[in-house]
Amino acid sequence: MKIWYDACTGKHVRYGAAITERLRQKGHETIFTLRKHPDTIPLAKYLGLKFEIVGRYDPRSLYTRLHESLKREFKFCRMFGRNSPDIAISHRSVEQCRVAFGLGIPTISTHDTIHADAVNRLTLPLIDILVVSKAIPDEHLRAYPIKRIIKFDGVDEVAWIKDFRPRQKFDYEHPLIVVRQIEAKAAYAEGKEDITLKVAKKLLKYGKVIFLSRYKRRPIEGLIIPTGFIDSASLVAEADIVISVGGTIAREAALQGTPSLVIPILGHLAVNEYLREKGFPIFIVENSEITKYVESLIGKKFDVKSLLFKLENPVNIINDVVDELSKQKL
Repeated sequence: MKIWYDACTGKHVRYGAAITERLRQKGHETIFTLRKHPDTIPLAKYLGLKFEIVGRYDPRSLYTRLHESLKREFKFCRMFGRNSPDIAISHRSVEQCRVAFGLGIPTISTHDTIHADAVNRLTLPLIDILVVSKAIPDEHLRAYPIKRIIKFDGVDEVAWIKDFRPRQKFDYEHPLIVVRQIEAKAAYAEGKEDITLKVAKKLLKYGKVIFLSRYKRRPIEGLIIPTGFIDSASLVAEADIVISVGGTIAREAALQGTPSLVIPILGHLAVNEYLREKGFPIFIVENSEITKYVESLIGKKFDVKSLLFKLENPVNIINDVVDELSKQKL
């Protein structure tokens, strides 16, 4: 079977790497595409992936978003119009879902971002099989005409954290605090205040603070601003505490036993609440409470190996779905 994975962000690259590696081991041919984005190309190179760059991310305006998306769809159409893959897989890639639907390619997708309304409306109705965490509420999924839903008892990040061993080493002093900037240019973040830089500066008295900015890597007094590629999964394994608004890095940290503080600017995310209820060190914290939590948690590491072992790996589910679709092709 020829299987196409498309990645739009760094998380998608990590997920796609785990999925395509498993599928290659099973003898499938894989095609890995990604768009130019601050987090995609450096990570794909770091992971040693063979990939093709198709299109780019340009969030300057609604026009540039739409224009680049349409250009990307056209490029995919030309790539696969006469030689289509058998299956398309992504984490709700708008362009892949649209092109796969138009060319009649079965689609498998993952999804954990309830608040990404624009992407959800453009992708979920076109997906054939959606693989999602049990944390995702049924009422959210019922809002879209999704053909088939398979739930697993875990979160997406289990796909690359379950057997993860840090590959990148760091020379930072401890206590080490990592603060991840909100994805300020995402459609779902419009109108949301970005308080992450203020939080980072406020925590300087507790140790070394690394501020992982999304786009501009300019020096900021007192903070560590990495200029080159940083393997976030390795960094949070070494950190003493991680602070974000609740994205992938929060769960990468908690799944490795590093306390993770989530500021609920984007609301109380279902997957984070799910991990908290499972016993992982992920804490939903209002801005006014951050210093109190840092003081009580910094320097503490949690042994979560047994908890992580119990979580289901979504790659196993996707592999089973590919096997099922392969048999239908025979």
